[in-house]
Amino acid sequence: MIISGERRIGYDEIHARIRRAASGLRGLGLAEGAPVAMMLRNDFALFEVVAASAALGSPVVPINWHLKAEEVRYILTDSGAKILVCHADLLPQIRAGLPADVRLLVVATPPELATTFEITPDMIEVPAGLSDWDSWRDGHPEMQEPPRRAAAMIYTSGTTGMPKGVRRRPMQPEQAAASERMGAIAYGIKPNDNQVVLINGPMYHSAPHSYGMLAFRSGCTIVLQARFDAEELLALIERHRVTHVHMVPTMFVRLLRLPDVVRQRYDLSSLRFVVHGAAPCPPEIKRAMIDWWGLVINEYFGSTETGIPVWHSAEEALNKPGTVGRAIEGGIVKIFREDGSLCGANEIGEIYMRQTAVPDFDYHGKAQARAEAGRDGLVSVGDVGYLDEDGYLFLCDRKRDMVISGGVNIYPAEIENVLIAMPGVRDCAVFGIPDAEYGERLCACIEPETDAQLSPAAVQAWLRERLANFKVPKVVQFMDALPREATGKIFKRRLRDPYWANQP
Repeated sequence: MIISGERRIGYDEIHARIRRAASGLRGLGLAEGAPVAMMLRNDFALFEVVAASAALGSPVVPINWHLKAEEVRYILTDSGAKILVCHADLLPQIRAGLPADVRLLVVATPPELATTFEITPDMIEVPAGLSDWDSWRDGHPEMQEPPRRAAAMIYTSGTTGMPKGVRRRPMQPEQAAASERMGAIAYGIKPNDNQVVLINGPMYHSAPHSYGMLAFRSGCTIVLQARFDAEELLALIERHRVTHVHMVPTMFVRLLRLPDVVRQRYDLSSLRFVVHGAAPCPPEIKRAMIDWWGLVINEYFGSTETGIPVWHSAEEALNKPGTVGRAIEGGIVKIFREDGSLCGANEIGEIYMRQTAVPDFDYHGKAQARAEAGRDGLVSVGDVGYLDEDGYLFLCDRKRDMVISGGVNIYPAEIENVLIAMPGVRDCAVFGIPDAEYGERLCACIEPETDAQLSPAAVQAWLRERLANFKVPKVVQFMDALPREATGKIFKRRLRDPYWANQP
């Protein structure tokens, strides 16, 4: 069963819908391997589109529903998708960018999404003259042949250029079972295990997408939270007796900021396996969550390109504070110096890794970019870190984000991990800007909580109590909203580039 607000749908019904949708997509001329794009919030229709496309051997292309017309046009054109399934309320922001040869299927926006995102009634219905997904789908017979399988083609953030589509190569027979084992280790999800899985991250992201679809294939009860809200999350866990949740560290921070009386109001005893990733978690935040929720909190490290090679449990986190884990079954992790030689234990270098349980990938239409990302059969996405003597991986920062000030390497992620714990800070980004004497100095851009009373001096004092003085940003700025990449991560390049625009 899948639950969204007060709506519910059983697996028998949704699989019948998927077979009808697959028949309909074939009727539109969808060939095996041709992508289907979707711009959908987490909804029943999202599972239908993903599974129906995969049943025909075609990858789905999830599009971030924050994107606007020209950004969507780029992804549709680059991917070659000729079919787009979109929620009705999202259509106005992209319609001007839709290529003329793209077939549009529109999903009426359901009431719980309309309420959460404050969508007016005139925006939730399918516009006249356009194809309604439900009516179109139900106008086709159910596909009879066995379904195929195809991985989603996720577009990366595009921090150093335009987004790139990560397209998986065909899965080999021996990889299928290994991939399911990897999911069981990393996400704790197993078939037919009476699991109730809560999904609160948008499934255009790689990790929530793979997490949600694994839960779907495993027949779990799935609870969709339209948008993360800390107290509502606790209420949903209690109401539905949730056993599994996927989270990111920012959610932990917001949960920990709830008043004690609110935190103690809800019964969370059903939780069996909470997993987080996407960004490093400050050790003190991790410890506070373990103290509250118990030894159910696990962490993985990977990327859209690599899958999940690295994972660790709560017990390991307590023994190795700050680690993101060590290689699991099928995972390979190596640290390389600039000259291509391997680093020793505790020596910082560029991280290359891969999960062999998932097929290798290509950047769609960008063979050179794929070649540049590889080394010895492994892949780097630009992260810097080290392996300790026990094989545990520790992150320092993104390679492109490292700041060299007066000859000293400074890793902004370390500063951000401390700053995000400051009361009143909703989100933050730290980066290097030009300095005539030291080459670079640190700048912090902060998105404050509503009504927070912060000042540059207060921020610097907070950091100075917890970090060496050379790690305290000389410049502190406040912004109503930090710019975001297509994946929702902070678009640090847009903050940093203006400072360097006129540098020689």
